[in-house]
Amino acid sequence: MISPPPLRFTDLTCVHDRHPAVHHLSGCFAPGSLTAVMGPNGAGKTTLLRALAGLHPPHDGVIDRGGLAPGQIALLPQAGTLDRNFPIACRDVVALGAFARLGAFRTATAASSAAAEAALGAVGLAGFARRLVGSLSAGQFQRLLFARLIVQDAPVLLLDEPFNAVDARTEAELLALLHRWHAEGRTLVVVLHDFDLALREFPEALLLARSLVARGPAAEALSEENRARARLAAEAWVEHPEVCRDAA
Repeated sequence: MISPPPLRFTDLTCVHDRHPAVHHLSGCFAPGSLTAVMGPNGAGKTTLLRALAGLHPPHDGVIDRGGLAPGQIALLPQAGTLDRNFPIACRDVVALGAFARLGAFRTATAASSAAAEAALGAVGLAGFARRLVGSLSAGQFQRLLFARLIVQDAPVLLLDEPFNAVDARTEAELLALLHRWHAEGRTLVVVLHDFDLALREFPEALLLARSLVARGPAAEALSEENRARARLAAEAWVEHPEVCRDAA
C-alpha cells in the first residue's frame, strides 16, 4: 500500500437533475485521518463520497486526489443499494477488490483465490467462499463487503453507512477492522447516522447540510449547537430547490 496523499476539495458543488446536493464545499481529509461525515437525510453525504471516488462528476469546483488512480480509492456503498439477486459466489465478490486495484482484465489465479478466502476468514466468513451472495444475512453481507476492501488494499477508504442493519457483535468486529486500517495509515471517510458512535470512535467529523456546517475534532464539530444548525438548515430546504442555472 502506498502512503495516501491529502484528499482536497475546493468550492465543490454537485447536483442531481440540476438541483444542488453538495453546495460550495471546501476542505481536506488529511493523510491517515479517520473522519465521520454526518448530517440530516438529504444533506449530500453519499453524493460527497461518490464525488471523491470519481463516480459523480462535480458541477463546479475541484477535487484533488493527489494523483491516486481510481482503484486506489475504495468506496463501500450502502448495502441497501446493491442488488444481491445476481447468482455470484462470495469468493468472486471479494476477488473483485483485486480487479479494482490491478485492472478488470487481470486473470484470476490461485493466489488471488487464496487472498479472497483469507479475507473472508478475516471477517468471520471462513467457509463461505462458495456460498451465493443472495443467501447471506444483512450482517454477513456487510462482512463480505469489508472482505472485498481487504483485498482491494486501497490507501483511501470511503464507507457509506457501513454499520447499518448489523448486530452489535458485527458492528464491534467491523469497527475493529476499521481501526486497524486507520493504524496502518490509511485515510478513512465514513458516513454515519449515529452521533454517539461518531463521538465515541472517530477523532474527526464533518457535519454537512448540503453546505458545510462544521468540521474538526468530533466533540467540537458535532456539538449540540452545530447539530441544531444542521437541523435548521434541513428544515429550510424546499422540496424542489432552485435549479443551478448554469448546470448542463
